[in-house]
Amino acid sequence: MPHTTGAALKCGELMGQHTSMSQPDFHQLTDGNERIALVAGEESHSYGEVNSRINRFATGLLGGRGDLAEERIAFFLPASLDYVTCMHGVWRAGGIAVPLNVASAVAELDHYLGSARVTRMFAEADAPEELRELCASLGVELLTVGELLADAPGELPEIDPGRRAMMLFTSGTTSKPKGTVSTHRTIHAQITTLIEAWAWTEDDVIPLFLPLHHIHGIINILSCGLWAGARVHLFAGLDLPRVTSQVAAGVYNVFMAVPTVYVKLIQYLEQRPAREVEAVCAGFRVMRLNISGSAACPVKLFEQWRELTGQVLLERYGMTEIGMGISNPYHGERRAGYVGQPLPGVEAQLFGEDHQPIHGEGVPGEIRIKGDNVFLEYWGNEEATRKSFVDGWFRTGDMAVIEDGYYRIMGRTSVDIIKSGGYKLSALEIEGVLLTHENIAEVAVIGAEDEVWGEAVTAFIVTKNGDELDYAELKSWCAERMSSYKIPKHVKRLDALPRNAMGKVTKPSLKSIPL
Repeated sequence: MPHTTGAALKCGELMGQHTSMSQPDFHQLTDGNERIALVAGEESHSYGEVNSRINRFATGLLGGRGDLAEERIAFFLPASLDYVTCMHGVWRAGGIAVPLNVASAVAELDHYLGSARVTRMFAEADAPEELRELCASLGVELLTVGELLADAPGELPEIDPGRRAMMLFTSGTTSKPKGTVSTHRTIHAQITTLIEAWAWTEDDVIPLFLPLHHIHGIINILSCGLWAGARVHLFAGLDLPRVTSQVAAGVYNVFMAVPTVYVKLIQYLEQRPAREVEAVCAGFRVMRLNISGSAACPVKLFEQWRELTGQVLLERYGMTEIGMGISNPYHGERRAGYVGQPLPGVEAQLFGEDHQPIHGEGVPGEIRIKGDNVFLEYWGNEEATRKSFVDGWFRTGDMAVIEDGYYRIMGRTSVDIIKSGGYKLSALEIEGVLLTHENIAEVAVIGAEDEVWGEAVTAFIVTKNGDELDYAELKSWCAERMSSYKIPKHVKRLDALPRNAMGKVTKPSLKSIPL
């Protein structure tokens, strides 16, 4: 990542090594730094080792050229040394990194590679035949990282902070996924605001099991960890036995996950012997920080986790286009059901439907964000980019209300705000109440088209015992806990809720399920 202070550091001036302007910010990534950066299984890699490998890979990518000139280079890799090598190597060589979901279907990859006009893609040596065939049909060169490691690092280009650095694809819940482009300056801002807000240090140790095509894993964990000089343990996926054993052994002092993972941890511990549960909970209890994000954390889960581990989850708010924008404080009150206050360097404001700012508290509005943390553009989609900004403010599409200085998310304007009988209802609020029912394990609430109500509150429920819920009994239960106009008018039991790779419920797909 380039240095944004404008310091005139030229290639090769840092410790006499071959480097680029991206080097000074990840200052721990230097030759000779023997601190451990990455742990993958039984293998560990120092910052110096990782740095040398990145420079050799960047040199190989260039192949004698002076600059990749924003060539789009994709990688289809799990959390690994190769992933880190590829990401930073592309940045240092002047390309645009396009990390892809290793669980993607071929049709999805076809869209990603084609729309981004990717020229080269990196995968593991045993890449599936379908991937090879797709790359061949698109004219994309499929390679392994090892194939392009130069024998020695060469000269690397200086990279202007305003240049494009990374393209992440949105979840595509309402249309085909869009390529969200961030500059080096954007990534710098997204990392440094969290380094400050969450008090990262080189003494931190954190597991990384979240998908690495998503802002949560890439920025919040991997990039912040490497920036701070911390130690990041890499997992190809969520391995509960191994993660919990490491927690019990006191390996980690920071833990970040999505609400679904915390639910799975609680369910896993319910099946384990008491002595093991005690050790795992003790391991969590002494950590300095547990964070929940990427989806709303139900108040019930917040309280369950605190009762089990003593940890008060820090909930925050962010998205692909902005990184993190709002967060509960590291020092100070962390409120269940709230995402906190704007992060350092981030401007946040609520706006009404008339595009006028909302002043004062208690009035719902759309969250809009300004700052260096905001993305540059949707790749090849000027219209979508233009519609996403009003007077320089990025329109998040999320509704919130400010209460006692803290933001509380009400939901997506298009999905989680239900307009029923003249009321604007928060699906997230209704879900939070329903989750306190003793036989409801999971729930998703949407607005279904209705001739009388406009939209009828509709709940899709997964029960703990797999049995149907009696609607009359549920309605009576709800009447004691919420206003009558918030009570679901339709209830449908499912075996499981549809979710994306980050564990978010894909609500648009629920609208096609017959009631």
